[in-house]
Order: sequence, then C-alpha cells, then structure tokens
Amino acid sequence: MAWRGCAMKWIKTELVGSHNTAPRSSRLSFYNQQRCGFRREAKRPDTKKGNVSQETTPSPHEAGTPGPPPPPKVRRLNLFRPLMFTVGFTGCSFGAAAILQYETLKSRVQTAKDEKDSEKLLQGSQDTAHWHDWWNQLSGVQRQLILLMSMVDDVWSSLTEGQKTVTGIIAVNAVVLCLWRMPSMQRSMIKYFTSNPASKTRCLPMVLSSFSHYSFIHMVANMYVLWTFSSGIVSLLGREQFLAVYLSAGVISTMVSYMCKTASGRLYPSLGASGAVMAVVAAVCAKVPEAKLGIIFLPMVTFTAGNALKALMAFDAAGLFLGWRFLDHAAHLGGALFGVWYVAYGYKLIWRKREPLVKMWHDMRSPGAGGSRPGGGPGVGGGGGPRPQ
Repeated sequence: MAWRGCAMKWIKTELVGSHNTAPRSSRLSFYNQQRCGFRREAKRPDTKKGNVSQETTPSPHEAGTPGPPPPPKVRRLNLFRPLMFTVGFTGCSFGAAAILQYETLKSRVQTAKDEKDSEKLLQGSQDTAHWHDWWNQLSGVQRQLILLMSMVDDVWSSLTEGQKTVTGIIAVNAVVLCLWRMPSMQRSMIKYFTSNPASKTRCLPMVLSSFSHYSFIHMVANMYVLWTFSSGIVSLLGREQFLAVYLSAGVISTMVSYMCKTASGRLYPSLGASGAVMAVVAAVCAKVPEAKLGIIFLPMVTFTAGNALKALMAFDAAGLFLGWRFLDHAAHLGGALFGVWYVAYGYKLIWRKREPLVKMWHDMRSPGAGGSRPGGGPGVGGGGGPRPQ
C-alpha cells in the first residue's frame, strides 16, 4: 500500500507536472512565434523605409527625412548687361567731356572779359597805402592764414595742368582707401568697390573699382605712375578728353577682365586703377615711342617708351595665358590695348565727331543767341561755341 501510495503520488506528480509544463511550452511557443513574427514585421518597415527613401529622394522635405543635399547649380554668367553698360558709359564719358570742355572755354572767355573790364575800373582808384592799412588792421592769426594760403596757391600754380587734374583722382583714391579701413563699410566696399563677374552687382563696380585700393603700396604705385605720365597725356589730349579716356579705360579694362575670367572659369574679385593707368601709359608710349624713360630706383637705366610698352604688354600676355593670379593681367592688357587704339584711331572716330553734340548743347544753353559765340562776338557759319582741336 505504501508502495502503491507512493506510486500513485508519483504518477499524480508527473501528471500535474506534465499538465503544468504543457501550457508553459505552448505559451513559450506562442510568444516565440509572436517574437519571430514581430521580427519579420520589423524587417518590412526597414525595406519600406528604404523604398520610401528611394522614392522620395527628389523631395526629402515631403518624406520628412533628411536626404542628401542637391548638387550646386552652376549659374551661367551673362555678360550682356556689363557689355551694354561699358558701351553706354564710354559714350556718356566722351559726351560729358565735350560739354565740359565747351563750358570751360566759355567760362574762361567770360572771366577774361570781366577781368579786363575790372582792371579798367580799378586803375588808379586805389594805391599801395590802402592795402598797407588793410594789412595792419588784421590780427596775427589772420596774417598767418593768408600767408599759408598764399604758399599753397604758389605750389598749386607751379603744377602743370595734368598734375592738377590727377590731384583730384589721387584724392578720391585716398578717400576710398580710408573707407576700406572702416569695419562697418566692409560689406558695402566688397559689393560695390570690387569687380567680380560672379557677383550680383556687376555694372557699378566696373567704375568704382577703378578708384579702389585695399593696399597702401598698391595705391602709391598706381598713383605715382599716373602722376608721372599726367603732364604728357594732358598735353596730348587736354584735361576733359583725358578724363574721358581714363574713366572709359577703367570700365573697358574691367570688361575685358570679366570676359577672361568667365572664359577660364576663374571667378575672383579684382580692384585697382591699374587698367586705367595702363591705358594712360600706353597712350603716351604709343604717341611718343622715342621718349626716354627710367626707373625711380635705378636712374642709370634708361629705355625708350616704345620698348617699355612692348615689355609691359608681353608680360601681361604671358601672365594671362599662364594663369598667373598675382595681378589681373587681363585688365592690364585690356587697358593698354584701349590706350594704343585710342591714340591711333579712337581720337578720329570719337573726339573729332563731337561737333554735333556741342552745337546742340550750345543751342540748348542759349536758344536766343542765334549764331553768337560764348564770348559774345558773332559766329561764323551759324556758330556752335568754341571748337578746340
């Protein structure tokens, strides 16, 4: 009985154990299937995500997931507006120069006439004693100021017409150089006083960059060369024509630089008056090729102006084709070619044909004068104001 009871108890224990283990195994197998099922389902979203990412690659913002950045679009540069600006600005420069020459001569004639009349009125009316009494009535500070102004006037009078004209250009370049040293002006200076074909503002910097220098040494070098050749170029062309050539050369040289940069794909900003200065140097050297030139630090070395022009143009041509980026060789070469072209052909094609514009301006300024000249005398052949050559 005891054995039977033990056997029955063991059988019941086995049955109960088997009964308890059966649900556990079934439960374990169920959850295992669910886990396997969840794993399979977990792979599906991965594939779907991959499919979604592949399908929505063109529009990552709609899918809500960050996609690879699109390749940068290369904007094709259109130089039509800078080209039209160059042509228009050059024409306006020479037109304004012709009108300025007309007004200058008219003012000189009128001033000479007024001075002659005033000398007749004042002759014998005042003596030296009057000016002596007036000087004694001045204070010491006033006398010093008058003496200083007299010295400045003597220095100014000793300058040539070309040096007087270039003094204004040097002053403008010095002011722009000071603006470069102001931190608050950096953004505006880069936008308007540097020329870059890739910039959004391309026309106005073609003019302003010709008066812009970031380095003091760069400005001094350009202005020294301009000062050296100022007397020669103004004696050849006159003050008004020189200003027109200088401004036009700055814009034309920048346009040549734009074209070369766009063709080569090297888009970088440039600034400086080197293009305009090269036009002045080339014009003088082409007009007077036998003139003797020298170097400031090597006065014993002399060479002709024609050979100097050939060497400069060869150097800039080599720098342009070899890709040197220390200087804007395209702008230098463009300015030099414009200077040579102007003294050879441009003077006849542009400046000598200003007569209709001057006549029209004269008629607008004095519509009731008929054929009279600015000086007041009767004109010949309908008049048209002063006609200097």
